[in-house]
Amino acid sequence: MGNIGGQEHGQEKAMLFKDEIQMLKRVPFFSEMEPSKLKLLAFASDRVSYHAGDELFRQGDLGDAAYVLLTGKVDVLIDSPSGPIKLTEMSGNAIVGEIAILCDSVRTATVRASTSVEALRIGKEQFFKLMSDFPEITIKVMRVLAERLTQTTTELSKARSENKA
Repeated sequence: MGNIGGQEHGQEKAMLFKDEIQMLKRVPFFSEMEPSKLKLLAFASDRVSYHAGDELFRQGDLGDAAYVLLTGKVDVLIDSPSGPIKLTEMSGNAIVGEIAILCDSVRTATVRASTSVEALRIGKEQFFKLMSDFPEITIKVMRVLAERLTQTTTELSKARSENKA
């Protein structure tokens, strides 16, 4: 009996692994990677689940991993004297937490699940290895960071002009 349960568990794990690879293909960062490389990435990362209200990480924490959101939505929040401010909402096929890794700094924001979330957690070393092995991913990471910086600058300038009025 125990062997049958073990086989079922193994098949279930293989199905999850296949799902992860299919989901990674949908993430813009990884969409052009060869399937064999996606398998390595899925194997080197940890699948994690969160319930609505759970925090993936907090502003000020050390950045030890990036998270690829497979399903669900998260809120990106920053602390302020009047309480948390929601910067944006992110959903499946996005990556969060890479800024603290790249800058070797603490987390710049809190990321909290607003729904149930399934994600792949990629450790700092694996993330850097991925970037050195696949320069095209490095370019995509830079583009995403540049887009976020542009969006933040636009929002900041809009907020400043509203405060002057």
